[in-house]
Amino acid sequence: MPSIVGSPMTSALTDLNLIRNFVAIYETGSVSAAAKRLYITQPSVSHSLGRLRDLLNDPLFTRTREGMVPTFNATQLFQSFRGALDEIEHAISSARVFSPAESSRCFRVAMSDLGELYFLPLLIPELQRAAPSVELEIVQLDTDRIAEWLSTGRIDAAVGNLQFVGGQARRKTLFEETYSCLLSATHPQIGDAMSLDDYVAAKHVVVAPFSGHHHVEDVMSELGLERKIALRVPHFTNLATVIASSDLVLTLPTRIAHAFAIDGRMRVLPLPFPIPPFHVNLYWQAHSADSAAQQWFCDTVDRVLSGV
Repeated sequence: MPSIVGSPMTSALTDLNLIRNFVAIYETGSVSAAAKRLYITQPSVSHSLGRLRDLLNDPLFTRTREGMVPTFNATQLFQSFRGALDEIEHAISSARVFSPAESSRCFRVAMSDLGELYFLPLLIPELQRAAPSVELEIVQLDTDRIAEWLSTGRIDAAVGNLQFVGGQARRKTLFEETYSCLLSATHPQIGDAMSLDDYVAAKHVVVAPFSGHHHVEDVMSELGLERKIALRVPHFTNLATVIASSDLVLTLPTRIAHAFAIDGRMRVLPLPFPIPPFHVNLYWQAHSADSAAQQWFCDTVDRVLSGV
C-alpha cells in the first residue's frame, strides 16, 4: 500500500485543521479555550495559528486583556471559513460512526448543584456501562452564558429549567416538575399537613443561585404574602443535615425533596398554595466536527433522564 504522507489528502486534512483551529479561536476568543474545545494542546493551536498567519500574511488576531481580537481580514475570512467548515465536517461526520465503548472523549454538561445531586446517580451508571472510558465534566450552570457556551462548543449540553436560551440551541423536555416543602420529620410546629398560615409563619431556607425559587416568591407576591427567610446559602450541599436537625423549611423541586427525605429524617409536604409546574429540559447545539459523539451523548441523557 503506498504511503499517503505528503500526499494531497494529507495536505488537505492538515489545512482543514488550520481552518478548524482558526474558527475555534475566533469563536472562543482564546487560544486556550480553543484548545479545550478541540481536545488538543494549547501549543498545537498556537502552532497552527502561526502557520496560518504565514500562509495568509496577516496577524489574524491581536492578543489583548479581553482575549484574541480578530483583524479586519480575519473577520472577513471567518464568514467564509465557518460555512465551508460546516459543510465539510458535516460530510465527514456523516460517514463517521461513533463507538461509545471505544471512546475516551470528554463530554461537558452544564447543570446546577441540585441537578448534580439528582441526575448524576442516574447518569453515571449508564455511561460506565456503555462507554467505560469516556470522561464527564460538570460545568456549573450559568444561565446568562449557556447560549454562548453551546454555540462555541464549551459544553455539549445543558440540563435545567432555563427560561430562555437564544442562538441556535435546541431543546427537549425531559419531564415536568412541581415544588414541595422539605422539613424535619420532628418539626415542632408543623404536623402532617401544612396550612398557608404555617408556611408564612415558618422559617425558610433560600438557595441563592437556584433559579427556580423566584417562582414561589412571584406567587406569594400575587397573594400579598411574604416568607420569613432565616438562612440564605449558595448551594444545596449539606442542607439535608441542616433541615433534619432544625425547624427550617426548604421549598424545592418535588423529586429532589423525596430523594432527600428517603432516610426518614425529613418529610415532604405539598405547598399550601397552587403554583404552575415547570419543565426540566435538555439543551444542545449540534457541532458538525463531532456531531455523532455529541448526538449519542444527548440521546443517552434524554433516555436516562426522561420521565424519571
